[in-house]
Amino acid sequence: MRRRLLVSCEHASNRVPKEYASLFARAADVLETHRGYDLGALEVARAFGRRLGVTPFAAKTTRLVVDLNRSPGNRNVFSAYTRSISAEQRAAALETHYRPYRKAVEDSVAQALAAGETVLHISAHSFTPVLRGEVRNCDIGFLYDPREAGEVRFIEAWYAALAVAAPALTLRRNYPYRGVSDSLVTHLRRHYARRGYVGIELELNQTHVGSAGWRALVAVLGATLATAVEHA
Repeated sequence: MRRRLLVSCEHASNRVPKEYASLFARAADVLETHRGYDLGALEVARAFGRRLGVTPFAAKTTRLVVDLNRSPGNRNVFSAYTRSISAEQRAAALETHYRPYRKAVEDSVAQALAAGETVLHISAHSFTPVLRGEVRNCDIGFLYDPREAGEVRFIEAWYAALAVAAPALTLRRNYPYRGVSDSLVTHLRRHYARRGYVGIELELNQTHVGSAGWRALVAVLGATLATAVEHA
């Protein structure tokens, strides 16, 4: 059976659309941090896309306007900067910046499955090395649903390939977040797993972004992903 490969990056950008500029007039510093976007994640997603021969879906708006990786009813889909805007403005933000992205990814999944293909979706993210005083002891986290055999099988293949290629890295499963927490992948899994959808979220420690070994790390992540795709 043919397999459709998808790569996405829901927190790729820290751009603020002009209609929300006034809300972020004093937030320039925040926008440059992990709160504004996932540092390094877009570069990783692009590397994955080159390896797999696909164009990544990538957000063009900061998560602080509306978070593309949260369900519409999640209390954190809007940030402290946008939570207090009017109901009409929130609806407009969802219609303009949220739904088109989510629909594009979901349509690609649905079309592949309707054509008799299976789907492997890799969603690229990164995480801050310290959150609320807690040091995250992890370089690369693989988020997945341990109840889904296809996801387990793929994670084992990618984990094994990366452990051999980069033994100095600390790799963890379902860390620093749970693979079944609210996300775009979780939404798609809920609707399409039984039809052949496999969704994985990769979490990269932002301490590596821009480091001396950054480009080599991005390259090895892409190479080991390709190995896992071939063997899983």
